[in-house]
Amino acid sequence: MLFPSNLLYTEDHEWIRAEEGSQIAYVGITDFAQHELDELVYIEVETVGDTLSAGEIFGTVEAVKTTSDLLMPVSGKILEFNSKLAESGGDDPTLVNRDPYGDGWIVKIEMTDRAELTALLDAAAYEAMVK
Repeated sequence: MLFPSNLLYTEDHEWIRAEEGSQIAYVGITDFAQHELDELVYIEVETVGDTLSAGEIFGTVEAVKTTSDLLMPVSGKILEFNSKLAESGGDDPTLVNRDPYGDGWIVKIEMTDRAELTALLDAAAYEAMVK
């Protein structure tokens, strides 16, 4: 299982990659989460354009056996849903299974308070939590 050190993690198994010196960030689910969910069949994000607080639901992922909520790691505005995952675009939710930290990102956000990143887990802490 992968735990990239350039990401921050939530206890709910989302990751965030904040762009250096910017309010822009990418959010997805961790390798651990996609492994636990198994093959993803559908990802829904109907919050593009909405500003949400940390911990609020921004979408759902549906796997063969279950559906899970996606939670914001920090407060911010949802700028974009990855078109490669959306039904209207590439319609390939399994991209999250194959590349959870790369092309399998789920949303692009504009953070409202970069300081909220300090409340998240680094790679070592997240890895210790899931092992």
